[in-house]
This record gives sequence, structure tokens and C-alpha cells, in this order.
Amino acid sequence: MTDSELLTTANTVIAQTISLAQNHFVEAYSIPSVALNQHGKIAGSAHLQKNLIKLNRKLFLQNQHAFVEQVIPHEVAHIVCFQKFGKVKPHGPEWQSVMRLVFNIPAEVTHKFDVKNVGMREFAYQCNCSELMLSATRHNKVTRGRQQYRCQKCRAILQACPTEADLNSHS
Repeated sequence: MTDSELLTTANTVIAQTISLAQNHFVEAYSIPSVALNQHGKIAGSAHLQKNLIKLNRKLFLQNQHAFVEQVIPHEVAHIVCFQKFGKVKPHGPEWQSVMRLVFNIPAEVTHKFDVKNVGMREFAYQCNCSELMLSATRHNKVTRGRQQYRCQKCRAILQACPTEADLNSHS
């Protein structure tokens, strides 16, 4: 499927879900624009002030049915909530009611897509109880001294594990 076809599909679903909201609330909503430039493990995001929905092109290609049935309506629900209620909690009661009552879709917050092949680099970190992976974004924040992360179990500050290059440079 080409980018043009993905955008056509997304715009069709957006128009349908906006129409459902307009019929339910009996008021007009501005139709958001859509872009295929969401990166990383995130399937989509709603940029409320810009009236824009960003979708992850790679995940959309791999999970077209789920995007049509869940991801795109999920993001449209954020847009509708912002236009109807103003600033509210992202997955709060207003959003949940739009998902369930207006779109007749379960109000699921996260996706369960396979994200191994979306090109995300991860870096190994360790604490007192285990080793875990941090995204490149978080790793860069640690490296630049802007952020520290703690293990949710033992509360120790995560430390970067030595890389293969680090180990070879000491030989």
C-alpha cells in the first residue's frame, strides 16, 4: 500500500468518526489533518492545538485493520474531546465516553503491536535487580546529564551497561 493509499484510508476513517461525533453531539467539529510521520513505538498521536493526527507509517502498514478499527478512532477521540471539552485528561472520562458511547469502540489506551522492526535503537541499563532497555531518546538524556531514571522495582538509579566497544577498548 502506498503512502497516498494510507492517507486516503486514514482520511476516510477520520471523516467517518468525526461524522459520528457530529451526529451524537449535534455540533460541528473541525476535521483534523493527518501525517504519516509518527516515529518509534507510538502508533499515533493527536496534536490538539494543530488539529493534526500523526500516524506511524510502518505500524500502519503492518496493522492496517487495527489502525482503521482502533488507532485512528482513538486519536480522533482526543481531537473531539479537545474541541468539545477543552483541555481534559488524555484518557479520562470524556475520552472514554467518546470511544465507548460515540464510536462504540473499547477505550483501550495502548496497542499490542510488534514493534521489533520499527527501527528503534535501545540501550542496555542495569539496576540492583535486573537489566532493562532504554530508548535512544532516554539514553541520550542520560548521556547528556539531563535525566536519571530509576528502576520501578528496586528504585535504584539505572546505569548504562558497558557496550561491546567499551569492553574492546579496555583490552
